[in-house]
Amino acid sequence: MTAPPALQAANLDLPGVRHAFFTREGGVSEGVYGSLNGGVGSKDEPARVQENRARMAARVDVTPERLLVPFQIHSADAQTVREPWPAEARPRCDGLVTREASLALGVTGADCGMLLFADARAGVIGACHAGWKGAFTGMIEATIAAMEAQGARRADIHIALGPAIGAASYEVGPEFSARFLDADRGNARFFSPSERVGHSFFDLQGFIAARVERLEVASFEALGVDTYGDEARCFSYRRSVHRQEPDYGRLVSAIALAG
Repeated sequence: MTAPPALQAANLDLPGVRHAFFTREGGVSEGVYGSLNGGVGSKDEPARVQENRARMAARVDVTPERLLVPFQIHSADAQTVREPWPAEARPRCDGLVTREASLALGVTGADCGMLLFADARAGVIGACHAGWKGAFTGMIEATIAAMEAQGARRADIHIALGPAIGAASYEVGPEFSARFLDADRGNARFFSPSERVGHSFFDLQGFIAARVERLEVASFEALGVDTYGDEARCFSYRRSVHRQEPDYGRLVSAIALAG
């Protein structure tokens, strides 16, 4: 089986840790899902998604059933996992944490932030899906807390942000920005003017970076890839809506501890 290409974060190049920010390249899906669609919730043919997931699992050196991706619900809930679960029993959450070797944690995204976490010293890893709602309500902090409960030390945790929608591609309305400004006037720095009256552009990647900075972890790296703008490598929910496409593919980011 040919493992698909993937993007790497330099700060996650750690002993005993494998990770991959998969692009849309290297799979078997067709049409709007072309080609490495990892979304079991999409309308893609299940057999093609299964093959794509198997290729991703091979890239991080686990068997397909040990690549775990939760049923994401835009929450601020992170759960600790110790073994694979049946396909019909996926936990409903947006963050996963483990200290089990040869178990890969994954999240999907198609504009939302996908973050991978690793404390190589303690042997604890995590992954979370954080769109604006998750980042705003504490998804990243919840993942850190779950890792600390498993013995990780905040000062030893390295975090990387994979492909996500870029600031120049994320236009929002006044109700959206008001929510952030009501919570903290300092959030104004994540918004820039739009030509449309009352609208602005939101810097999700910058907002995520700021949330991580407050946590005082070992390091943070953002790949700086805009899912909307980088069509060759990325799926994008917003791009699919603007084009009135029937559905969209999902990117996968995954991390594992070597067995």
